[in-house]
Amino acid sequence: MNRIQIESLLTEVSDGRTSIADALTRLRDLPFEDLGFAKLDHHRSLRTGMPEVIFAAGKTSAQVATIFAHMAHAGGNVLATRASREAFDAVTTIESRAEYHEAARAITLAQAPAIPGKGTIAVVCAGTSDLPVAEEAAITARLMGNIVELIADVGVAGIHRLLAQKQSLQSARVLIVCAGMEGALPTVVAGLVNAPVIAVPTSVGYGASFGGVAALLGMLNTCAPNVSVVNIDNGFGAACIASLINHI
Repeated sequence: MNRIQIESLLTEVSDGRTSIADALTRLRDLPFEDLGFAKLDHHRSLRTGMPEVIFAAGKTSAQVATIFAHMAHAGGNVLATRASREAFDAVTTIESRAEYHEAARAITLAQAPAIPGKGTIAVVCAGTSDLPVAEEAAITARLMGNIVELIADVGVAGIHRLLAQKQSLQSARVLIVCAGMEGALPTVVAGLVNAPVIAVPTSVGYGASFGGVAALLGMLNTCAPNVSVVNIDNGFGAACIASLINHI
């Protein structure tokens, strides 16, 4: 449950449209619901402004489906990241409204109003190979109530492609920039805008990129003061930070 849902429930009780007993029933699983193999933190959205999210990697399809169904029943929006098609198939046997985003490997269910962000989050990626990470960031940010503009394939190898997007970059309130190889794109973008830039190194590149470590180190050593860096391929984490900034 998020703040909007709690406020709506309290209003219903105040107006006499919902009994105290019914409200208690709806609130009984706060702050968490124990499934035995997992404890679902339904209270997280109230504490942090972001709901709990299912990290599907390492979980069985049945576990993902069970967790997803219980989170859906609680009434909030649901997101599972790093999810396989098999996990999605298991989810749809329980929750037919779920959607699968192939490139991002994400399962979503949008069923509750989210507090809208104050501006646009631009998700920028250097190359098409970086799109899965960028898509994960974009899907996450949208589900959290943000307007998102995805700007793809504007890496520094063809800087004119990036400069052609200057208006969109400069109108964004927060930017997420995903890049592999040498990881130069966030620094270039940061030099064009007066907004926070969240850099996401991706595991894209040849041998000496070391699975994204080269991009990570390049981003950590940026000369642009408005850049902060998340872990390799962590589009989800970047979106959470960007959403928090965009709601301030």
